[in-house]
Amino acid sequence: MAQAMTISNTKLPINLDDLLRQRTVEGERIEYKAGWNPDAITRTLCAFANDFENLGGGYVVIGQDCDDYGRPMFPPIGLPGNQLDKIQRELLAHCQLIQPPYFPVLSLEVIDGRNLIVLWAPGGQTRPYKAPEAVTAKNKVWKYFIRRYSSTVEAKGDTEQELLSLAAKVPFDDRFNQSARVDDLTKPLMQEFLEEVGSALATDAPHLSTETLGRQMNVAGGPVESPWPKNVGLLFFTETPERFFPGVQIDVVWLPEGAGGNRFDEKIFKGPLARMTREALRYIQRNYLHETVIKHPDRAEATRVWNFPYAAIEEAVVNAVYHRSYEEREPIEVRISHDELAVLSFPGPDRSIRMEDLKAGRAVSRRYRNRRIGEFLKELEMTEGRSTGIPKILKEMAANGSPPPLFETDDDRLSFVIRLPRHPLVLVPKTDVEEVTPEVTPEVTPEVARVVRALRTALSRQELQGALGLRDGEHFRKAYLLPALASGLVEMTQPEKPRSSKQRYRLTNVGRRWLKLQPGDNSV
Repeated sequence: MAQAMTISNTKLPINLDDLLRQRTVEGERIEYKAGWNPDAITRTLCAFANDFENLGGGYVVIGQDCDDYGRPMFPPIGLPGNQLDKIQRELLAHCQLIQPPYFPVLSLEVIDGRNLIVLWAPGGQTRPYKAPEAVTAKNKVWKYFIRRYSSTVEAKGDTEQELLSLAAKVPFDDRFNQSARVDDLTKPLMQEFLEEVGSALATDAPHLSTETLGRQMNVAGGPVESPWPKNVGLLFFTETPERFFPGVQIDVVWLPEGAGGNRFDEKIFKGPLARMTREALRYIQRNYLHETVIKHPDRAEATRVWNFPYAAIEEAVVNAVYHRSYEEREPIEVRISHDELAVLSFPGPDRSIRMEDLKAGRAVSRRYRNRRIGEFLKELEMTEGRSTGIPKILKEMAANGSPPPLFETDDDRLSFVIRLPRHPLVLVPKTDVEEVTPEVTPEVTPEVARVVRALRTALSRQELQGALGLRDGEHFRKAYLLPALASGLVEMTQPEKPRSSKQRYRLTNVGRRWLKLQPGDNSV
């Protein structure tokens, strides 16, 4: 926990070895130091604590040298073993000079036989922070520091004033929930998350108490005698977060006769935030998205368009989950008709964002409402968190040939609606009083057909690849597996754990029906 009165020596929420092997360059959230440089390191810790861009803080890796492009070098230069205790004592003293005092999480790591010290510095709860320009100077001058790309710089002028305005404003998702207990966190959900993101902490998690694991993941804290979970922990790691936050749900509403009709179908999704979001998106993809194939007499290539592109829907729904207020009791609502798909959430975008910029895809907001929720969604690769959601929606709609999306809010920014119009060339299925959901026979590529025919029983990824006689795993994933899943003919046996070692793939009801209609395939 970042605000403890000592620097804790614990496991990191990331896999450091994987991070370094991926040649991750220095940036806003990571800095490499070849040796112990107390002045520069203290300034960087102050900058991460201020978390001016609301990115979730960052990491300082001491003992890791890098090349001219900011990429880590191997083997790392490392730190002498007889200096580790001395560095930790000095670091503790220097962190006490930060005002207010700020203590990162410290982890001793060994990479290629070399000692490294890694400091995890989450955004602080009592920002703004200031640190001495030089902790080793006799006459110290305190200044505010922030991160700008891969550098730590002094906050000056308007930037300093904006940083000061953040004083004592701990975001709702990072606050302690004193109406709940640490035992309300579900340890298996925490372990599943760590396994999915490849954290080194996953190995030790089964042997830790829920409180200890919660503290190490920074989703719990408070005094030892009275620990509390944080709101972000209750949202991601309880089976029923709606107990603490009424309205935490996604309502998917199907309107076969349009908004003015008398009939509608509604399905409500609840549960841990990531699971709820994934299940709602899969339900929409499975039931309401269909592709139209338009053949041309003058050329062999057909035009393929979707009524609503899935990538745009995914961005719109995840954007709503990320930026909605969890203090309000209004659910996220996805309203689907033949003519449009609309995502409604509360409240609206930050007042600093002008609507003309939003519509043009130029809107940039660094005052994210839920920075900790964004941190977990980034780890799960559900969002980038760089104000890229709106531009990606515009891009995906244009790539599908769809009309541009519409972004709506009211003058008081009380709500936000993203409207995705139907592609004009997509045929609208005829409906009658018995029909609620349109059914469309999917177009099947030769590659997808091979996958379907191979899945007489549920198979793992390796078994399926072997059954198809394919050696290149990446080609198999891109050309065969992902299109098969997107077609709706194939599904995962454990969709809530896409990276599980026990994951298998099987035919859906639609896939079995398709296979039964093929010549010579009447055994399904």
